[in-house]
Amino acid sequence: MSVSTAAIDSSVCAPLPVLGQDVTVPLVTGGEVTYAALDYAASAPALQRVWDDVAAYAPYYGSVHRGAGYLSQLSTDLFENSRRTVAEFLGCRAEDQVVFTRSTTDSLNLLAAAIPADCQVFVYETEHHASLLPWRDAQVTYLNAPRTPGQAVETLERALADRDPYGPALVCVTGASNVTGELWPVKELAAAAHAHGARIVLDAAQLAPHHPVDIAELDVDWVAFSGHKLYAPFGSGVLAGRADWLQAAEPYLAGGGASRKVARRADGGVDVDWHTTAARHEAGSPNVIGVYSIASACKALTEAGFDSLVAREQELVGRVREGLAEVPEVQVLSLFGDDAPRVGVISFVVRGWNSSHFAAALSAEYGIGVRDGLFCAHPLVRTLLGSDPQDPGECGAPEAEPGERSLNAIRVSFGAGTPDEHIDRFLRAVTELVREGAQWKYRTEDGRCVPDRGEVARTV
Repeated sequence: MSVSTAAIDSSVCAPLPVLGQDVTVPLVTGGEVTYAALDYAASAPALQRVWDDVAAYAPYYGSVHRGAGYLSQLSTDLFENSRRTVAEFLGCRAEDQVVFTRSTTDSLNLLAAAIPADCQVFVYETEHHASLLPWRDAQVTYLNAPRTPGQAVETLERALADRDPYGPALVCVTGASNVTGELWPVKELAAAAHAHGARIVLDAAQLAPHHPVDIAELDVDWVAFSGHKLYAPFGSGVLAGRADWLQAAEPYLAGGGASRKVARRADGGVDVDWHTTAARHEAGSPNVIGVYSIASACKALTEAGFDSLVAREQELVGRVREGLAEVPEVQVLSLFGDDAPRVGVISFVVRGWNSSHFAAALSAEYGIGVRDGLFCAHPLVRTLLGSDPQDPGECGAPEAEPGERSLNAIRVSFGAGTPDEHIDRFLRAVTELVREGAQWKYRTEDGRCVPDRGEVARTV
C-alpha cells in the first residue's frame, strides 16, 4: 500500500475545521498562545462537522431497538444507518458484519475472544499493545521487527510455513505504525496469510484517519479502528469483517440486546437463543451518539476528498521531516528507512535531551502538545532506540531527570485539521530548544516533567 500525491494541488485543500482550533493556553514565560494540537495519533480533535451533527441529533436522543416511541424509532434508524455508512466507508463485502465497540483495543479483544480455541496467532513485536496483548488465551508467535516491507512479508511467510497447516490461524498487523507512521504492506501480507490458510485482521487505528481503507481491495478478513482517532469523540470503535467466527463465538458481553429469546428450563436453569447478527456482541444500551459521530466523520472525510486530504498531509510530512533533518541533534525513528511512505506520525529523539523534558518545554514555552514515552508500543520503541528489552522506561512515565538521556521518544502527529502555523511553530521551537536550550527549569513530579515555577533557565 502506498500513498500517492501525484496530480494533486495541495494548496486548494484547506485544513478541515476542528474543535479547539481557537483555544488559547498560558505560557510559563508569560502571555498566551493558540494551542497547537500535534498529538493526533493519541486522539485527533473532533471535526466541527461531527460536533454539529451530534448537536443537531441530541434533542431527538432515544433508546435504540424495540422502543415504540418516535424518538426510539428515529434513533434506531440513525444507529443502523450509521452501520451502513461505516460499511460503505470501509468497502465491506456484502456478507461482512460491522460491530460497534468502545475502541480499537475493545475491537481486538472482542476478536481475540471469538477466535477458535486451537487458533494460532501471529503478531509482530512492532504492534501497538492493543494488537500485541489481547491474544493471551491463544498460541501466539511473536515476529521480530522487520527492516523492510519485503522482509515483513518474508518473515510472515516463513512463520506460517512452519505452523500446523490444519488448524485455524490469524495474523494481526497494523496498517500504519503509531510510532513511525510508516505504512505496512497490508495487501501483500493478506495474500501471504491466505496462501497459507490463515486469516488477517488489520489494526487501522492510525491508517483510517489518514488514508482510505478498503476491506475488499486489501483482502483482509477484519478491520478495527477507533472513533477518537477518526475525528470523532471518545468512546466508540469498530470491528468490521467476516461474520463466521463472530457468529460461532459466545457473546463478548452477555445481556440484553445480544439475546433473541431467554426461557427458564424445567430444571430451573436458563436457555438463551443469541443473535447471529452484529447485535450478538453489542449487549447493553449502545453508544448511539458515539456510533453516529463515527458515521458523521466517515461522511465528512469522504466528502472532503481523501485524495486532497492525503496530498496536503504528505506536504506537511515532507515539511516536518525536512525541518527536523536540518537539526543534527535530532534522530527520526524509522523501521523501513527515509523513503518509506508514511502518514502524519513522526517520532524522534534529541541528543542530549530527556524526551519528557523536551516535550514539556514544547508545551510550557510554545503551547505545543506532543506525546513523549513509548507510545504503548514498548518493544518497538526499544528496538528503534537500540536498547535492551529489559532497560527502564515506560509509556508516558519517564524515569530520567530533565537533561538526562531517556529511553523514551517524542512523537509529533497531525492530520486533516492541522494548520500550517502549527507545523511552522513546532519546527521553530525544536530549532530554538536545541540551539539555545529551554528558557525555564523543569523537574519531575508524579512521573511527569513539569516547569519549576519561578526558575528561569536562561535570559530571553
